[in-house]
This record gives sequence, structure tokens and C-alpha cells, in this order.
Amino acid sequence: MSDFGLLGIFVILAVLVPASMLLIPYMLTVAGVKPHRPNSVKNDTYECGMRTVGGSWVRYNFRYYFYALSFLIFSIETVFLYPWAVRFKDLRWFGFWAMLVFVGIITIGLVYEWRKNALEWK
Repeated sequence: MSDFGLLGIFVILAVLVPASMLLIPYMLTVAGVKPHRPNSVKNDTYECGMRTVGGSWVRYNFRYYFYALSFLIFSIETVFLYPWAVRFKDLRWFGFWAMLVFVGIITIGLVYEWRKNALEWK
């Protein structure tokens, strides 16, 4: 099978799996297998067993997302550092310089965040 055949299979699966996850519950509801009896209690916002205060659509501060993205970037860095450290002797100088460039780019990003006071919680 050629590479395009495998790619085609992956594309078909990538479309069929989410589509089936959406269509199967709908078909079961229409067929009467899955009950559908909405009421106000079921549609109410649930928050740890307590009544919610205020509206359910609250605007979050962008800093939450910024911290999450920063955490994601630095956790990906550690994911790349571990295999490099395991195979360090086999990679020799090329691997050393390549990782030095990678860590340098990540460090520049950290310095940029620090200078913009993005790491300060106000």
C-alpha cells in the first residue's frame, strides 16, 4: 500500500470517528432507545453542589490563558530535553549545538515574558 493509501485511511478515520460520536447518540434518541426528558433541574448550571452566583458566561482574564500557554511551552521543552539527554553521547557536537540553539530560543521567550511583566500576577 502506498503512502497515500495510508494517508487516505487516516483521513477517513479522522472523519468517521467524530461523526459517529455525534450521530450515534442522536440516532439512539430518535429511535427512542436513549431517553430525552429535559427539565429545568437538568439544564441548570451545576457547580460543586452549590447554587451558582451570577451568570454562567463570565469573561476570564487573559492572564489565565497566557500562563497556560507558558506552561505548555516549557513542558514541551522538557519533553524535548529528555530524549536528547538520553542520546547525548551519540549526538556529539551537532546535538549539543542544536539543543543549545533550542534552549536559547526558549530562554529568549522567557526573558521576553519577564521583561513584559507577563509573569507578574496583579
